[in-house]
Amino acid sequence: MRPETEAELASMIEAAQGPLRVRGGGTRAVGHSAGEVLDVGGLSGITLYDPGALTMVAQAGTPLAEVEAALTAEGQRLAFEPMDHRGLLGTSGAPTVGGMAAANVSGPRRISVGACRDFMLGVRFVDGAGQIVRNGGRVMKNVTGYDLVKLMAGSWGTLGVLTEVAFKVLPRPAAGATVLLPGLGNDAAVGAMSDALGSPFDVTGAAHLPEAPDGAPLTLIRIEGFAESVAYRAERLREMFAAHAPQVERDPERIDALWRMVRDVEPFHGRAGDVWKVSCKPSDGPAVAGRLGTSGLLFDWGGGLVWALLPEGTDARARLAGLGGHATLVRGAGRLPTFQPEPVPVAALSAGLRRRFDPRGILNPGLMA
Repeated sequence: MRPETEAELASMIEAAQGPLRVRGGGTRAVGHSAGEVLDVGGLSGITLYDPGALTMVAQAGTPLAEVEAALTAEGQRLAFEPMDHRGLLGTSGAPTVGGMAAANVSGPRRISVGACRDFMLGVRFVDGAGQIVRNGGRVMKNVTGYDLVKLMAGSWGTLGVLTEVAFKVLPRPAAGATVLLPGLGNDAAVGAMSDALGSPFDVTGAAHLPEAPDGAPLTLIRIEGFAESVAYRAERLREMFAAHAPQVERDPERIDALWRMVRDVEPFHGRAGDVWKVSCKPSDGPAVAGRLGTSGLLFDWGGGLVWALLPEGTDARARLAGLGGHATLVRGAGRLPTFQPEPVPVAALSAGLRRRFDPRGILNPGLMA
């Protein structure tokens, strides 16, 4: 099924006799959802873009490439830096606005500007009964119903099928630099990233690769802004980490390549094994790495996000028992649950929400199992 309008989508969902598997660009094949494919790629196009108000509204099937091209032409961007899952998951197609919002996809800059959900101003969606729901607004001056907007972010299509998303955009900075710290172990790297993020130098990215492309450890600290400010802060950070033989990368193309590598977890592309995404306290990052016992690691968000490549069928959650946070199986051949099992009270709330928004249980059933 491929509706071309919101009304068609509502009619299809209302008339559905069985489960539906919601698909946008088909790039995020995460989880074990089942049912007839409901392709929302026909709901495409930017319906409003006001650069002066820093707002954009786009239909859910709009390719992100189209959004980013329009923003680049006006010197603006999606500040939360959404990840492209295709290389990691071995999928094709094109990432879409709806998929980005439904999965709350956020990249390295999340530590400084927030997640995708923090930029969402309003949504339109069709619930499991075929009802069209509108919540929030189209501009920052007139936003209501934020709670429901944020509820839809990260719901993975289990509460409703998004048809339109309104979101905030930000100006693209004039300059940037990345301070590179070579050779640090995991504990030292997390300590350095914590120091950088706690400094007054407005760090917008802090990541660590135990095995960079050359095989050696590399820690990255990013700053952005006006050229004079970036130059000053880069020098202060270089002095701050003088004991670690820092280097400063200023070439925009090389900086973009470095952070795209982190954002899209490029070191794991084309490599066999299961990919886990572990969210934890940054100070727990080294302990998480130690418990997982693998050399396939990538630290982002100052150590608060640990990507791990493990042998197929490995239960990362069993290895991490007793540590806080949660682990998501982003790519796996087995039948382990994709998402961290919720505590009983939270699971009851989640089930209640799904019953309210999808009383027949037809939207992406099995995805959260």
